[in-house]
Amino acid sequence: MKFYPFAWLESAFRRRRCAPRSLISRDFIVLFDSISIAALHLPNRIVMAPMTRCRADHRDAVPNDMIVEYYRQRAGAGLIISEGVPVSDRARGYINTPALWNEAQAAGWQRVTDAVHAAGGRIFAQLWHCGRVAHAALHADGSAPAGVSIKPAVTQTMIPGPDGKPTPAPCSQPQALSLTEIQGVVADFARAARLAMQAGFDGVEIHGANGYLLDQFRCPALNTRNDAYGGSLANRYRLLLEVVDAVAAETGPERVAVRQSPYGQGNDMVADPEPLQTYPWLARELNRRGIGFLHIYCQTADWIHDASHSMMPALRDAFHGALIACGGFKTTAACNAILQRGHADLIAIGKPLISNPDLVERLRCGAPLAKWDTATFYSGGERGYTDYPTLEQESALETR
Repeated sequence: MKFYPFAWLESAFRRRRCAPRSLISRDFIVLFDSISIAALHLPNRIVMAPMTRCRADHRDAVPNDMIVEYYRQRAGAGLIISEGVPVSDRARGYINTPALWNEAQAAGWQRVTDAVHAAGGRIFAQLWHCGRVAHAALHADGSAPAGVSIKPAVTQTMIPGPDGKPTPAPCSQPQALSLTEIQGVVADFARAARLAMQAGFDGVEIHGANGYLLDQFRCPALNTRNDAYGGSLANRYRLLLEVVDAVAAETGPERVAVRQSPYGQGNDMVADPEPLQTYPWLARELNRRGIGFLHIYCQTADWIHDASHSMMPALRDAFHGALIACGGFKTTAACNAILQRGHADLIAIGKPLISNPDLVERLRCGAPLAKWDTATFYSGGERGYTDYPTLEQESALETR
């Protein structure tokens, strides 16, 4: 069926699905303005945040038809950042996550990027190593999780049960990476970046947040190493920056994003003791390398909305690329507030894009948002994944 956007908007207004134009604040224009950043031109400032959905087959980790359709449906976002994509078998921390370490997986992702591009979208692959947040049963050779140290993560993951279905389990005891193994991790990220570009992604994001491997190296409470990767802040960020350099060599620095989570304590992490020194220091290093995007995730969805908080201005001063703000952005007003302060260039939105594949249009016209079903986040299958209707589809059902 051909889509006539203006006719649909007109009929939607008549049915009161969208607020009358007179009731929509004029400042909504900021969020929906296009923007040219580095090598990309984005039609709006909304980014689909990376969200693990566990819809692949764990045996081959190749994106399937459901995954293709899921991302195609959400191509209206200015930029999609894919779910975390493990860069090696040992990088996996959860069952059924699509990966990117071999040609078959790259071919599967090519189908995703083709579908997103055909729908007018743009998409980055988020490159991911879970580190100690993992279980040996997830790895083909049964290897222990890789860690900065041997301290296990006091949290749970999902592994294959006796019947092959996901079952919860505590994370396994990790092994501290040797210097040789660390260089192997850098090579894994570089290979994944090369495969991502081969698969048609518009760029990549390096997952350095939320208590996964690169964040584990940053954390002084976990990083007890006495080699070149432990001790000082520069040493604790050494692995991340080596990964950044290796990835940028494959993609070009302007197509690289780095994700960080200041104050984050997810996945059994300890909050950084000096965040206003730590994160601006990294931002300056990324800026010196010409990295295109710095993605900041506020896990508690509070401080990032506080205009008087010092973190986002400090990052803005340190980093001259595009800043992506993420954490509890659910309304146009909340998005515009931080954009208009100049503390961010783009807004990453997560859960609302699960249940509203046409979120951009819903926000644009002030329509109500559909609620997400938490029970289906990682359950597998189409339910709660590709079956959320758009406003157009809802209207078609009502007129039958």
